[in-house]
Amino acid sequence: MSWFSKDKSPLQAPREELKTIKTEGLWIKCDSCRAIIWKKDLEANDKVCPKCSYHFKVSADERLAMLFDDGAYEAFQANLISPDPLKFIDRQPYSKKLLSARQSTGHNDAVVNAIGKLGGRPTLISAMVYSFIGGSMGSVVGEMVTTAAEKAAGEKMPLIVVSASGGARMHEGVLSLMQMAKVSSALARLDDMRIPFISILTDPTTGGVTASFAMLGDLNIAEPGALIGFAGPRVIEQTIRQKLPQGFQRSEFLLEHGMIDAIVDRRDLRQYLINALNFFMS
Repeated sequence: MSWFSKDKSPLQAPREELKTIKTEGLWIKCDSCRAIIWKKDLEANDKVCPKCSYHFKVSADERLAMLFDDGAYEAFQANLISPDPLKFIDRQPYSKKLLSARQSTGHNDAVVNAIGKLGGRPTLISAMVYSFIGGSMGSVVGEMVTTAAEKAAGEKMPLIVVSASGGARMHEGVLSLMQMAKVSSALARLDDMRIPFISILTDPTTGGVTASFAMLGDLNIAEPGALIGFAGPRVIEQTIRQKLPQGFQRSEFLLEHGMIDAIVDRRDLRQYLINALNFFMS
């Protein structure tokens, strides 16, 4: 049956306006337990899954904000850029890869040097940028971590390095490998001066970074479940022709075998560092 008004025109039922609710990006699935997590809850929990304590990756900027008092810090030496010394080309020129990484991350290379206060104590932190070509260490990263160590020595303040890296950046060949010795020498001076250097190993910390400064801390701390090693497990298995143990190269395995000093949940890390620095600097 049709309904008409007095002027014989059909009556129109009131039409509700279409409403859309944006939900994309508001929920995140945990890579470990597959739980669906409200994004704001995850961020409030330092990007640690509230269900299973899986540690999501965090950026260098987020890391620095989590550690420094009130999230306040001043970055320095942020203007260094690799000159592409070898004019290297694989799938694309290295210079284009560098440009793309700078544009996508907002950083000039794979580490951020920052100074601020941690527990009220002036502290220098170098945090690696994994999203910048896999956090690989080229000449700029080596120079910046070396400068951080030299600045820590000159101003007698503790140094913390947060590693997240795929290792040496082979686009720069031997110049990249030289950084391992260069940074290690700078850290040796801190050791001679009895100025604390704390190394934090996150997922992943591999290659030349593991083989140099990441394992040279007065205190070597890892996040739960972090992949830590030099060569990849497949390469090792093919070399030794043996099956590797369960959990090999994870932080729990390394702690059990005496390779690191502690595994610390990200939510407890700031206070753990404050307590450690109070001990070292007392």
